Amino acid sequence: MAKLKLKTNRAAAKRFKVTGTGKLKRNKAYKRHILTKKSTKTKRNLRKAGIVDSTNEKQMKRILPYL
Repeated sequence: MAKLKLKTNRAAAKRFKVTGTGKLKRNKAYKRHILTKKSTKTKRNLRKAGIVDSTNEKQMKRILPYL
């Protein structure tokens, strides 16, 4: 009997990319609106991509089986 195929969570698939070492890359929050009170330094640091925390890695890999 063949192993069942797993469904990818499409919402998550659009938001995450895999790095060369297999870590998940994500965009940072808090950069959509109310930017006037945030410092230039804060906004600049929010531009860079973040890495998914190791505590969430297992859950993310489960909903993104083929990513």
